[in-house]
Amino acid sequence: MAPEEIAAVLKDTFGDRITGSQFQSAHPRIEVKAEAWPDVATFLRDDRRLQFNMLRCISTLDMLEDDLLAAVYDLDSLAGEPDTSGVWSRRHVLSVHVRVPRDNPHIPSVAHIWPAADWHEREAYDLMGIVFDGHPDSLEGPEGRHPRRILCPDDWEGHPLRKDYVFPMEYHGIPAVTEYGQTRPVH
Repeated sequence: MAPEEIAAVLKDTFGDRITGSQFQSAHPRIEVKAEAWPDVATFLRDDRRLQFNMLRCISTLDMLEDDLLAAVYDLDSLAGEPDTSGVWSRRHVLSVHVRVPRDNPHIPSVAHIWPAADWHEREAYDLMGIVFDGHPDSLEGPEGRHPRRILCPDDWEGHPLRKDYVFPMEYHGIPAVTEYGQTRPVH
């Protein structure tokens, strides 16, 4: 099924909760409102025409100029049993963008829909600061409930992949940059 056909099915089912689409690129996508994402995700997985049974990855975007962050979900619909070569056949693919404001980046978790989202959502929180509400491995922090960090230490401040992130000169007395000790460090 072509991305345009998938978008038409979603637009018919969810109306204005599908906020946009882009098909004239190397990475065709649809855009979904954050609050509608769990319903759309469940539909993408369960609808017999679509059957997106694999979440390949979650990436993030920092759209600093627009004051937005985005989670990008790359989905595959894989057919039946693997053939004799052990390779599953791919029916179709889709990319879904969910945009949220940088100052309050909350997206409902889809780890209960695609278990692969568990670690991907933790990484997206750790590096970009998107909070996945309802994530199964969450904890209470100074800014509220959020997924547990997966790459940075628990007491790390900030989210290193944001465009406006200022990298610390040291962490618990350990130099964090190669320019440490220089009179004019550049980083």
